[in-house]
Amino acid sequence: MQNYISLAQIDKNVKLIKDRITVEPVVGIILGSGLNALADSVHEAVRIPYGDLPDFPVSTVHGHAGQFVIGALEGKPVIVMQGRIHYYEGYTMGQVTLPVRVMQRMGVHSMVVTNAAGGVHPDFEPGDVMLITDHINLMGMTGANPLMGPNLDEIGPRFPDMSQPYDRAYGDLARQAAAENGITLREGVYVGLSGPSFESPADLRFLRMAGADAVGMSTVPEVIVARHGNMRVLGISGISNKANLDGSTVTTHEEVIEAGKVITPKIETIVRNVLRSL
Repeated sequence: MQNYISLAQIDKNVKLIKDRITVEPVVGIILGSGLNALADSVHEAVRIPYGDLPDFPVSTVHGHAGQFVIGALEGKPVIVMQGRIHYYEGYTMGQVTLPVRVMQRMGVHSMVVTNAAGGVHPDFEPGDVMLITDHINLMGMTGANPLMGPNLDEIGPRFPDMSQPYDRAYGDLARQAAAENGITLREGVYVGLSGPSFESPADLRFLRMAGADAVGMSTVPEVIVARHGNMRVLGISGISNKANLDGSTVTTHEEVIEAGKVITPKIETIVRNVLRSL
C-alpha cells in the first residue's frame, strides 16, 4: 500500500457514502477507546462499516466498532467514526487519516475528536475529562507525519500553520458546557505516541518534563490533517488510567475500556451541549 492517499481515492469513497445517505454532515465526531455509546444516540442513523469502502482500513482493536454512523445529533447533521484507526495497527498514515479526508471532501467543517488517554499530570485521576488545548506530535517529529508525500493542493497548503490546532472558541463552549452540568473539566497538552506498548516510567517522566498532561496513541495525525483542510477542531481526552511514573502499577487495555463507562456520560454531555451551541 502506498504511503499516501490520492484525491481520486478520497473522492471515490465520498461518492459511495453520499449514495447511501440523505443528509449532508457538517460536523465529524471521532470516538476513542470505550467511547462508542454516543454513536448509538444518532437519530435516523445510516451505518457504513469501514470494510464496505475501498482503500479503507478496518479497526482491529477491542472497543472500536469500525463504522461510520451518519444522521442527526442535537439537530445537527453529523458523521461519527464509531472507532478509529491507529498507526500501530500496521496501516500507513494516509490510511489512518483517510476518514478525515473523506469528511473534508463531504463538506464537514468542524471535528470533535475524543480519545482515551493516560493521565501524566499528577493531579489527573481515572475518570477525569480533559480539554485538549494543544498537542505534542512525537509521531510526526520522528517521521510519521500524515502530510508527507504529494500535497493535496485542493484541500490545503503544503506547509499548514499549527499555531492553533484546537479551536479556542470551541474550547470556550466546552468549558461552558462542563460548568453548567457540574463536570470538572481538566485542561492540558496531549502527546501522541505510536504505541502499541504502554509507556515505561522513564518515558512518562520524560513526557512530563516536555510539558505533556496526557498521553495516547491517536488523535494528533487526525488533527493535523483536519487543520490542513481548515477544519475547526474540539479535542477531549478521557483520562482512563494514571501514568505509572515509578513502575509500581500495571496498565491494561481492559482498564482503559472499563474507565470509558465512567468517562462517556461526561464527554457525551459536553459534546451534546457544544453541538447545540454551534
